[in-house]
Amino acid sequence: MRAMVFTAPGQPLEYRDLPVPTPQPEEVLIRVEACAVCRTDLHIIDGELPAPNLPLIPGHQIVGTIERLGARVTRWTVGQRVGVPWLGWTCGECRFCRDGRENLCDQAQFTGYTRPGGFAEYTIADQRFCFALPTDYDATAVAPLLCAGLIGYRALRLAGTGERLGIYGFGAAAHLMTQVARWQGREVFAFTRPGDTEGQRFARELGAVWAGSSTELPPVPLDAAIIFAPVGDLVPYALRAVEKGGVVVCGGIHMSQIPAFAYELLWGERVLRSVANLTREDGEAFLQLAPQIPVRTTVQIFPLTELNTALNALRQGKLQGAAVIQISQG
Repeated sequence: MRAMVFTAPGQPLEYRDLPVPTPQPEEVLIRVEACAVCRTDLHIIDGELPAPNLPLIPGHQIVGTIERLGARVTRWTVGQRVGVPWLGWTCGECRFCRDGRENLCDQAQFTGYTRPGGFAEYTIADQRFCFALPTDYDATAVAPLLCAGLIGYRALRLAGTGERLGIYGFGAAAHLMTQVARWQGREVFAFTRPGDTEGQRFARELGAVWAGSSTELPPVPLDAAIIFAPVGDLVPYALRAVEKGGVVVCGGIHMSQIPAFAYELLWGERVLRSVANLTREDGEAFLQLAPQIPVRTTVQIFPLTELNTALNALRQGKLQGAAVIQISQG
């Protein structure tokens, strides 16, 4: 099979020919149709997350068709289309797993990081951590739902039900959660990089009532804010923007250092919290909800050989919506 392989932090991925993987008894072999590009892929490739065992095939927003079943697979049949998210395996036995918080499992394995990823013609996945996909989407349209959508939805739920929601960093997750929040009847205030007038225009097209620079205050106090950009400097700005009792959710797996800030920004029972990974419950809930709204993904499609180009576009903030690597036709 052909694959894009991560060999060393800060280096372009290499296009290689590799053997097709063999599924273990609880795994399925998947022919990959599409895999969306996530900022977490950048954090891995740029060395901002601890280096896993290399070489590695990244990619964790996978859409594909099951080609072969492991000996003990009972949940799926050959020919079914499935999605594979970031959370790829948990122990099922620790106190977090038993308590419905499998996203915090200390032994968890992650697709495209500690397990094989989707920037390849084939991949393998644990049968328990594959999702049935909505039928209303083609492969390139549904792929961003599997991380930008799932973890974005978890962040939205943890932000509470307040009417006025701020979103910092208007990329893949933000453009999806804006649609969900508007469907829920909320007002969305979008914050982009200073000078990003195109991003602000895009946010308004999706229903944001206001769009401006991440260093500005919104015209009214917010009930909650989600920070999707991996920029620690935004935390004080978001705390300043939310009203007393408001919630600020840091929605990424990695963030640059958060600067010191005055206690008065947190005082007034404001809450600052993070989101870690996702649970299968999150995934099932969002993938059932998305076609009801319906959530529409804005994507830029690249072939597998141009994955490095897509990563650079994301790194430089030149994407609207999500980059998706199209690998095969379903």
